[in-house]
Amino acid sequence: MNRFSLFFLMVMAMQGCAQSPWYGDLEFLGRFPSNLSEVSGIDRDNSGNLWVIEDNGNKDKLYQIDKDARLVKGLRIDNAKNEDWEDLSIANDGTVYIGDFGNNANTRKDLVIYKIAKAELRKKAPKAEKIKFSYPQQKKFPPKKKNLLFDSEGFFHWNGYLYVFTKNKSRPYSGKTLAYRIPDKKGEYEAEFIGEFILCKDQDHCSITAADISEDGKTIAFIGYGFIYMLTEFDLSDFSKFKMKTIDLNYETQIESVCFWDDTTLLIADEQSKTRGRNLYRYQIEKD
Repeated sequence: MNRFSLFFLMVMAMQGCAQSPWYGDLEFLGRFPSNLSEVSGIDRDNSGNLWVIEDNGNKDKLYQIDKDARLVKGLRIDNAKNEDWEDLSIANDGTVYIGDFGNNANTRKDLVIYKIAKAELRKKAPKAEKIKFSYPQQKKFPPKKKNLLFDSEGFFHWNGYLYVFTKNKSRPYSGKTLAYRIPDKKGEYEAEFIGEFILCKDQDHCSITAADISEDGKTIAFIGYGFIYMLTEFDLSDFSKFKMKTIDLNYETQIESVCFWDDTTLLIADEQSKTRGRNLYRYQIEKD
């Protein structure tokens, strides 16, 4: 083989590698448009449509996308402001809930979940109702460093309640997650504390950045950067006992969103970080 042929083969091999990005155990579905670089919540409605939101600093909009991450339409939500939208949940009847409870500094006193009726989604500017809430354990704003437990990026809707899970920012890091539930009706509430748990004590992977529950109500999926935590055999009124399976995705990026497409398939989205992310992925749940 002459030098030119060898050089040509090396170039072709390098190009082949460049055309096959590594996504670990995730299946790449598509890349979001550039104006959706910070997707923080995703869910599907009962018609199979996918919806996403973005977090702090972005528009007060709910976006419909397709399964290739392409934008279908954007709806500006009336009577709502994006202080820090961190997760999205859609009930079986099509009602949309947007969790405006991002609280990085643990100083907010205006936590709210926006409720948008399915019928409103036909309008250019759907109007939201407000479900305001507070955490009964938080007495100081902010609390001491060891009690920085009142940020949240994950919740889901189930049978008349919204289940909210906090993101731990304690120093030193304790790994503790607090679980609460709130009625899904317009009003102002003190969230009901329903338990605490520790997924693990690795600060880089064990703080919850998104949550969802399967359509049959038997499985909860939590996301931490690079990991999925699947919970079964749980009691939604008491999070002191459950069975957990930890899944290493073998791909670490700023994953902020998860939803069940069906009872065996998860859709996952990440935010753009430098040249990585801003993607939609699929993860097939392996049966035990």
